[in-house]
Amino acid sequence: MGGMSDAALLDRIVVNPDMAGGKATIRGHRIWVSLILGRLADGMTVSEILSEYPGLEEADVRACIAYGARLTSGPFVDVA
Repeated sequence: MGGMSDAALLDRIVVNPDMAGGKATIRGHRIWVSLILGRLADGMTVSEILSEYPGLEEADVRACIAYGARLTSGPFVDVA
């Protein structure tokens, strides 16, 4: 799985204005990307996240990280 490209990972992320208030979610789930990124920021491991959300795969968590990286690769946006 280490060879999975960013494009393949990002295919796992869906933004649908009719679902989850338009927030980015993991394909096939109503789990927000921001929720998973927040769990990682709080110190949870990928294994802990997969235990908490048994329908997810490691690649889904990696997709959330790739999505966050893609969002931050552009110009600075003040989020304060």
